[in-house]
Amino acid sequence: MTFEEAPGPDGIERALVVMAHPDDVDFGAAGTVATWTDAGVEVSYCLLTSGDAGGFDDTPRDQMRTLREKEQRAAAAVVGVTDVTFLGFPDGALYLTHELRRAVTRQIRRVRPQRVLCQSPERDYEAMARSHPDHRVAGGAALDAVYPDARNPFAHPELLADEGLEAWTVGQVWIAGGPDANSYVDTTATFDRKVSALREHVSQTGHLDDLETRLRGWGERSATAAGLPAGHVAERFRVIFVS
Repeated sequence: MTFEEAPGPDGIERALVVMAHPDDVDFGAAGTVATWTDAGVEVSYCLLTSGDAGGFDDTPRDQMRTLREKEQRAAAAVVGVTDVTFLGFPDGALYLTHELRRAVTRQIRRVRPQRVLCQSPERDYEAMARSHPDHRVAGGAALDAVYPDARNPFAHPELLADEGLEAWTVGQVWIAGGPDANSYVDTTATFDRKVSALREHVSQTGHLDDLETRLRGWGERSATAAGLPAGHVAERFRVIFVS
């Protein structure tokens, strides 16, 4: 597959990232997010769960939600993001419901982004770890919220009537972690911040002595596929222009 350089930040004032769990955005797109915030784009995160079913240590389950939210806020700050919202849906039990679509639509209408970054709703048989059921549901909910829900003033009318949130049309969707990427971002200059962001997720990455090596390997493979010079790293996406 031929990869094109993804659109830059020109004309983008606000972007919304919709992901299932804390750390999803950092594994998949933290380097890209850092390039956006460096260019002055105001980036907001919307996490559908608080990741309370994750963790690799003996942290009591009743403390995991608070811990992972704290970790995600710290990781977001590393790449220049301060607006982080957790929707509180159950980790490991996401379903594509009307309630979930409305909750994501609410965030789109609140942030009013020109660009939404989300996960893929498709199963990738070559990389099953990226195809977590929650990831696929999060991707489906984000895409359904972008089109048609957020732009349709007659969808979820209570958002306007009760909260004053008017319809909003998103122009671009970037899908991370899917099987059909078509674009790349050279993240060589922001790679160190991606690593630092992921190290803030101690409950998820503290046991990984080879974290930076893994991340660099993934990034270099993406860069090679994109035709970038040796030593570069990249992140790949499916970029869609929504009409």
